[in-house]
Amino acid sequence: MNPASQINEKELLLRLRDGDYSAFEIIYSNHKKKIAHRLLRLLNSGDLVEDVLQELFIRLWNNRKGIDIEKPIEAYLYRIATNLVNDYFREVSRNKKLAEELWYRISELYNPFEEVSQVSADSELFRSIDRLPEQRKKVFLLCKLERKSYSEVSRLLQISEAAVNDHITKANRFLRDNYDKAIPFAVVIFCNHLIG
Repeated sequence: MNPASQINEKELLLRLRDGDYSAFEIIYSNHKKKIAHRLLRLLNSGDLVEDVLQELFIRLWNNRKGIDIEKPIEAYLYRIATNLVNDYFREVSRNKKLAEELWYRISELYNPFEEVSQVSADSELFRSIDRLPEQRKKVFLLCKLERKSYSEVSRLLQISEAAVNDHITKANRFLRDNYDKAIPFAVVIFCNHLIG
């Protein structure tokens, strides 16, 4: 960074610390694209990138009085972005573990029906899934059984994320309406957990 741009950045940071919104807008426009590009490589979702960027710049504004004007603002912004991405992945991991623990507890609690084995319940579920239209079945299996994200499925099948969402919504509705009603309550809970 050349000395002139350091002075400009320091002036901007001083103005930002004093609550000058135009200085904030300059910093935002100078750094948004570069940070967004890096975030997209990490998150693989334009919507998530927008959410992280919004939170990043809200934090910059809210914490402006504590900014060290002697340090480059870019490093500060990247540190916040890194923390936000780490928080996102921790939350995803926590939700997945919670879902697995919930299913484990449900399967232990609801096993009073000896006449229907898990194998027959599973085969009934897969027969119902097989009745889905081909593309919808692919989307459903990729999202729900392979646990791929909507954006991964979108890229893999070359359809929009909105189309993935539509397929999942319609598959869930079909399975709830057509899954064999004679299967015990515990297995229905399993189905709802799997597709919900």
